[in-house]
Amino acid sequence: MPGTNLTREEAQERARLLTVDAYDIELDLSGAQDGGTFRSVTTVRFDAVEDGAASFIDLVAPTVHEVLLNGTALDAAAVFQDSRIALSGLRAGRNELTVVADCAYTNSGEGLHRFVDPVDQQAYLYTQFEVPDARRVFASFEQPDLKATFRFTVTAPQGWTVISNSPTPEPTDNVWRFAPTPRISTYVTALIAGPYHSVHSTWEGADGRSVPLGIYCRPSLAEHLDAEEIFAVTRQGFDWFEEKFDYPYPFAKYDQLFVPEFNAGAMENAGAVTIRDQYVFRSKVTDAAYEVRAETILHELAHMWFGDLVTMEWWNDLWLNESFATYTSIACQAYAPGSKWPHSWTTFANSMKTWAYRQDQLPSTHPIMAEIRDLDDVLVNFDGITYAKGASVLKQLVAYVGMDEFFQGVQAYFKAHAYGNTRLTDLLGALEKTSGRDLKTWSKKWLETAGINVLRPEIEVAADGTVTAFAVRQEAPALPAGATGEPVLRPHRIAIGYYDLQDGKLVRTGGVELDVDGERTEVPFPEGFRRPDVILLNDGDLSYAKVRLDEQSLKVVTEHLGDFTESLPRALSWASSWDMTRDAELPTRDYLSLALSGIGKESDIGVVQSLHRQVKLAQDLYAAPERRAAGLAAWTEAALAHLRAAEPGSDHQLAWARAFAASARTDEQLDLLQGLLDGTQEVPGLAVDTELRWALLERLAATGRADEPEIAAELKRDATSAGERHAVTARAARPTAAAKAEAWASIVESDALPNAVQEAVIGGFVQPDQQELLAPYTAKYFEAIKDVWDNRSHEMAQQIVVGLYPALQISQETLDATDAWLAQADPSPALRRLVTESRAGVERALKARAADAAAGA
Repeated sequence: MPGTNLTREEAQERARLLTVDAYDIELDLSGAQDGGTFRSVTTVRFDAVEDGAASFIDLVAPTVHEVLLNGTALDAAAVFQDSRIALSGLRAGRNELTVVADCAYTNSGEGLHRFVDPVDQQAYLYTQFEVPDARRVFASFEQPDLKATFRFTVTAPQGWTVISNSPTPEPTDNVWRFAPTPRISTYVTALIAGPYHSVHSTWEGADGRSVPLGIYCRPSLAEHLDAEEIFAVTRQGFDWFEEKFDYPYPFAKYDQLFVPEFNAGAMENAGAVTIRDQYVFRSKVTDAAYEVRAETILHELAHMWFGDLVTMEWWNDLWLNESFATYTSIACQAYAPGSKWPHSWTTFANSMKTWAYRQDQLPSTHPIMAEIRDLDDVLVNFDGITYAKGASVLKQLVAYVGMDEFFQGVQAYFKAHAYGNTRLTDLLGALEKTSGRDLKTWSKKWLETAGINVLRPEIEVAADGTVTAFAVRQEAPALPAGATGEPVLRPHRIAIGYYDLQDGKLVRTGGVELDVDGERTEVPFPEGFRRPDVILLNDGDLSYAKVRLDEQSLKVVTEHLGDFTESLPRALSWASSWDMTRDAELPTRDYLSLALSGIGKESDIGVVQSLHRQVKLAQDLYAAPERRAAGLAAWTEAALAHLRAAEPGSDHQLAWARAFAASARTDEQLDLLQGLLDGTQEVPGLAVDTELRWALLERLAATGRADEPEIAAELKRDATSAGERHAVTARAARPTAAAKAEAWASIVESDALPNAVQEAVIGGFVQPDQQELLAPYTAKYFEAIKDVWDNRSHEMAQQIVVGLYPALQISQETLDATDAWLAQADPSPALRRLVTESRAGVERALKARAADAAAGA
């Protein structure tokens, strides 16, 4: 039986048989304050191509009361099975189906999520339908190529606001009747309801058009909502995207709704984007957080064209949606006039791209254009390849065909396929026409193959210091064990930068841009040209490849990494050193030395915070066990010194405070955390506000310096949903067997926790300094996860499978236990993939530890 799965073949056959016209959906949410279920009535009109044909419509619901097909009542108990309603005897031409059901509110972030705010005790609802969860709210043909119009009628409690894809109407007797949407896919329909706070404005187009803008959040967050900042970023996106896409914004209004307990960053519902409400900052954050939020806002806005207006036919082209939105959002930050983040490609190189490199070296690596056999495949495919590698490859494509030609092709694509569905070939065909380039070979090598290339410089220098030969060597390492496909050499459009030390700074003094293809590519160099101090491949980060430095460049960069005058070459060098550490080419102790010597000169706060995470991760996972304590001590002492030396009130001061809080370990260091928390000590300029207080307390709890009384007192100070999540993290972090057993039981033995609370408990349970305490849970994990996967929703199960894997138990025994489970448990492909990816992390850590141990004293 299919369960809640849907295969590509089933979707293709259904699309061959049916064309969907319109949905009328009536939802009675009047009992939402109490939870449970809600009445859902769906009437859908569709055409069939064959008389007597059979198909099905999707629905996940506790109860189906009535199924009426073309005026004939069907036996609901007989036709509703396995999350499908069987439809037989369809007539050629127009059909009409009505389904009356009771659907369930969820606490998993899937379908119609219900949340009760502890501040006002009011319920707040929002939908999340990607990939296949509209069927949890109304009967639907749940696949992206069966587009239709949607008209929602919603009954809601008195005093609520209801928002959907169409403009919000005035209610009559607490009934909200929305106008039909344009033709869109089921997964970008939306409904948000509750006593939300809102702020409104408009965007005025150059042609005189006006688009209403709305921002929503819970009243308990309203004091923190910086609406004008959010509107400013949104207007920047409207201006830039309309110019580049040359197609008017395709919906009647644009609302952005900051909603609670959201699983992802945001969701591109047409005209009603939902965003995790952690982006309404309750406490001081660094500019890097504002940059990330702005990228999220722009990413979802780009989706209004690429994804919502023009939608993939099937999920194998998911990358087109996500990669395009990622590339264009970062390009907007980098190039839009007046942008606050012109160095956004620096952030991309040191954060998202490292995610892509990591994903591409796992046994589950796959082509960007992945083979998606069914919904189970796509649910685990929202990964670093789909987002970050795809965006990197689009950046490479722009360099290959030219930016103007790229956007001219995109403009033609939107005009040709508005409100329709497409395949990759439709976009490539448009780009071939505008660029004059044949993209078939490019597409095959970049989009249809897996793995990553390595680029290395080969340089010969004469006795007088002039370059006599220069080439770029390209390698295609073997794919990880278990991956499918063969390694391939690819065409790369790259820049090569030449940098020289001038007054202690590394200054770009020249460079060249060229196509690299095949195993070896000669680089033109003027005769008699002196060798630069640093030769940096992929300068400007145009291509997607692991880059290595030649011996002399590596020596100079090691001594002067922080002395690059520009942020992007620094970020590329930092990323390369991190990648070398993960690949066991650079011992962890040397990576730590590099970080300690260069991070104080790093001005980009986003890069600094990435380095904080990476250095700590390197010490926890990749340092030889006998060196870990000394490495952590050196790092923590350095963090404290940088904290004390940072400009009071600066972003760097806050970032170093958080880095120090995450690593503090000696009595003296923990005393400082306690003093900052209770006000007996201070760091001039450092605001110990709500979020920083929790960071301090969580570390004190994890080290045994705080327990339930302190946690309860802090929760009383911050009696919000965020405070509740922090409190369960702190409780789970305590270094006692009882605390771990309690946390484990709440996650694995019970399914009562909401998604965000479950995630918070997992975050506290897994502590790098508590390996011995956590060791008994390796066996418990493998005993539990098959049942968890089979009986929990996808989002809830994935949190547990990934979050509780014994990633800190870095040993051959962990690998053996994993292999034994994989051999006997017969997991589904999706579950096998998640466990195999986690196993690869332990295997990599063992290799890095061995390299660090072999490096000598």
